Amino acid sequence: MSEETQKEAENQTEEKVEQGAEDAAENAGTAENTEKEVSPEEKIAALEKEIEDLKKEALYKAAENDNWRKRMMQQKEEAVAYANASLLNDLLESLDNFDRTLDAAKDAKDAKTIADGIKMISKNLVSMLENKYGLSSFGKEGDEFNPEEHEAIGRVEDEKAKKETLQQVYMKGYKLNGKIIRNAKVMVSVPIN
Repeated sequence: MSEETQKEAENQTEEKVEQGAEDAAENAGTAENTEKEVSPEEKIAALEKEIEDLKKEALYKAAENDNWRKRMMQQKEEAVAYANASLLNDLLESLDNFDRTLDAAKDAKDAKTIADGIKMISKNLVSMLENKYGLSSFGKEGDEFNPEEHEAIGRVEDEKAKKETLQQVYMKGYKLNGKIIRNAKVMVSVPIN
């Protein structure tokens, strides 16, 4: 590019910059004039309208929040009310099996048949509770006594015992997903000192 062309381009750029500055100053003057034309009463009215709009928006948001809270409380109440529905539905099958066993017991001539039916119901019920709900029992005769899991309802001194063990289990203990929900009630054999 020649020097003359370059100087001409610089001059045009300077003229554009000066024109932009003049336009900006003119616009600023117009904005100032517009602001000066607004009366204090108009400003007050505009601010009052803005305050009213903000109040309405705050009330709307408070009502929306209150409605959300009520919905959450209702959903929680429904969840609590129907939380056991699945478990109870599964238990109904065992109840039906007990009814069938009782009906069969009327005509049974052998007690073993009834006992076998009850054992089958018990096995199915325990299996369902273990596999589907994470319920497990603990506390067998001969287990070591653990005061965190077992509730001793009596003690018997035993010269054969080397440590405290469960001599008899009156009620099994149960854990739900590893957490104790009922301690086992047991008779404990203790070594003679």
